[in-house]
Amino acid sequence: MSVLVRCVAAATLAPSLHNSQPWRFRITDREVWVYADHSRRLDALDASGRELLISVGAAVFTLRLALRAQGWRTTYVLFPEPDSPDLVARVLLDRESSPPETVTTLAEAIARRHTNRRPFADSVVPADAIEELTRAATDQGAALAVAGPVARNAILGLGQQAERRLRASGRYRAELNRWTRPIPGRHDGVPATAIGPWDALERMPIRDFGLVRSQPWRTSELFEAHPTIAVLATLGDGQNDWVRAGQALQHVLLVATRLRLATTPISQPVEVPAIRALLTDTTAGRWAQMIIRIGYGPQAPVTPRRPLSEVLERDDQ
Repeated sequence: MSVLVRCVAAATLAPSLHNSQPWRFRITDREVWVYADHSRRLDALDASGRELLISVGAAVFTLRLALRAQGWRTTYVLFPEPDSPDLVARVLLDRESSPPETVTTLAEAIARRHTNRRPFADSVVPADAIEELTRAATDQGAALAVAGPVARNAILGLGQQAERRLRASGRYRAELNRWTRPIPGRHDGVPATAIGPWDALERMPIRDFGLVRSQPWRTSELFEAHPTIAVLATLGDGQNDWVRAGQALQHVLLVATRLRLATTPISQPVEVPAIRALLTDTTAGRWAQMIIRIGYGPQAPVTPRRPLSEVLERDDQ
């Protein structure tokens, strides 16, 4: 397996909405082209394609990191061909260069990063860890702000409100069914093992993937009373900003994984436009793109990934 193929395989481990994996790749000489697969967009939740491009952005960052860990410096261009809107990025091999240890240790976290929907410990995330996570977002042109107690409680309340609104939508429930339905040999979606327990106090706004399908085995558990909640924001709200948000999100999640922190991207509050507006400060040019829960939790289950044969095209074949 060539270096480029191995790095594309690593890129497919990026997070995506409902584990929809809305990406395709093409290897051509010394480049990898990254495409958005709009057939996998969630119409009820993501009519604009914002979260789809956040997912693709996360894959772009993972690809760049994997290539750097393999000894290649890269450059990349977003939306390089106006007549091909599905082509999100071209990642070009620049020159060979030994990677620093910080890169190799971060790349080692790619396979260990998993969304964790279980209760976290009632432990404070250290200030130096928060600083590293904030810097990771800044490095990708985004901003990560950890909410104080008042803002945190407000965000949790908005998350609950968003979850209630979404649950009332038949289209939303149908979409949940599509991505959680057990199918033998399925390589996408959210399996029952990754759903997690009920929140006994119904306080934590973690998406309930068991909503449309009976899960008699699920337990009811107490989640942490004072979660660490962060808002990931960008300075604009166009397609480039969404891809940038995805790169920042994945950088933050991988740094957290390297620090042995558990993470849960929470997207319901930014999926309801009226609620997203409350989290967005347009006067400061800060557009909320994702909410992230951070803490110390048990090992999260692995979710399936599509085989490379479904997502990769090679010009040398």
